[in-house]
Amino acid sequence: MGESDKPLARYSTSEMAKDTLELLNHLGWTSERQVHVIGAMLEPTRIASLSLISTAARLVNTVGFVENLRNRINLFIPKAIDAQLDEIKTRLFSESWLAEPDADGNFPTNGDRFAAQEVKKRLDTEGFTRKGFICQAIAAGWHHKSAKQLEQLGANLGRERIQVVHGTVDNMITVPHAETLVKELGGEDLGVKRVIFQGRGHVLLMEERAAFAKLITDMIERTEAT
Repeated sequence: MGESDKPLARYSTSEMAKDTLELLNHLGWTSERQVHVIGAMLEPTRIASLSLISTAARLVNTVGFVENLRNRINLFIPKAIDAQLDEIKTRLFSESWLAEPDADGNFPTNGDRFAAQEVKKRLDTEGFTRKGFICQAIAAGWHHKSAKQLEQLGANLGRERIQVVHGTVDNMITVPHAETLVKELGGEDLGVKRVIFQGRGHVLLMEERAAFAKLITDMIERTEAT
């Protein structure tokens, strides 16, 4: 997505992480505990803190076979733009947030602002392509980290440097995925921080701007001090 190359290939989240690592190396950010990672995983020794936001170690079916199959198929079926926007909003955001007045004041509701942003994005035919979207979606679907890998990550990084953040009405990646992450990383008793936003959806940095910013700031300040 964006201005990066989008060749037709089998994408993977591991390759995406390697791209990030190569960029960090190019910038000279190679010291231990120098990088605060939000939403992804890199080499543990390079990471000062790890905030796993609305994500999963691996996708599992938590909504039933038929609903899960329908959701996957709907990602790729062409629809009118209004229908597409309604479906995307339902997947990403809570109904209550969508109905609230626009936080920036230029649209009637948050939902209207998001719809306008989404339409603008799709008008960029170079940055947003159907090929790139499909390849990215397949990569996310194939993403898989085992319980053993997560346990090792927690031990190598330090569980006190990890927080898992999720919303209870996330229709993109359901909240049981967060509970699995917390458990397999070592659990709260060993230091993993668990933050669950009641009644919020997938895009917490938009739905909970102030609280989300404080979570990240607090984690950075705490781990920079150790």
